[in-house]
Amino acid sequence: MTAAPMRVLIVEDEADLAEVFQDYVVSRGHAAEMVGSAEQALERLHANPPDVIVLDVKLPGMSGLQLMSLPAVRQAAIPIIVVSGHATEHEARACLRLGAIEFLAKPVPLEILGAVLEHAMLFAEREAAGHPERRMTGRIPIKLPVRMVNEKGKVASGTTVEISATGLRARLDATLHTGTPVRVSITMPDHRGPLDVIALIVRADADGAAVWFLDLEPLEAERLVALGHEPGTAAAGRTPARE
Repeated sequence: MTAAPMRVLIVEDEADLAEVFQDYVVSRGHAAEMVGSAEQALERLHANPPDVIVLDVKLPGMSGLQLMSLPAVRQAAIPIIVVSGHATEHEARACLRLGAIEFLAKPVPLEILGAVLEHAMLFAEREAAGHPERRMTGRIPIKLPVRMVNEKGKVASGTTVEISATGLRARLDATLHTGTPVRVSITMPDHRGPLDVIALIVRADADGAAVWFLDLEPLEAERLVALGHEPGTAAAGRTPARE
């Protein structure tokens, strides 16, 4: 991790939330500036490029996705952490394809934001050393038993397709509804018991569901990150997930 503090540009039109992000970033020893639109962010990018951008997707005027698509933004290669409470999975994947280092669903746990900020610092060092991996964990293709229960007690069981520190996709034996919260229990290969987390279903269809984690504890996030560092695909009884 680089010793120098970062300059973080927070692009968020909800003033109260922007201030929460700003206070948290400053508490971690970094400098933070807030703007309320993508147009203002572009001005800051030209005048005094930040080290990291925390970017909302839904903004007045130009959207966060449109901002990320601009050649000036892409050429700047500044690590971008995207946050959103309304984006679809398609938009999330589009942001990641455009180079976002992570996509976080609102409400964003500040501990997870802090972990991604630390990764942004490491990313700058990786880029300089010629290692292009941008995401904190990437999506790990892995088959693990998973169980989801919605607020009405409906149970759906199945197998994960891929997991990251912020969510997962799974094939399930029952259909759950998009936009509803569920309690997710994942049988982990580390023999420390299941990982339990509250999540929001962002896509559900006959093939299964995609969820974003809402209250994942930092230690539990580390358990998920560790999955990507296990050698081989058969470690701890796991096999590669297939589409």
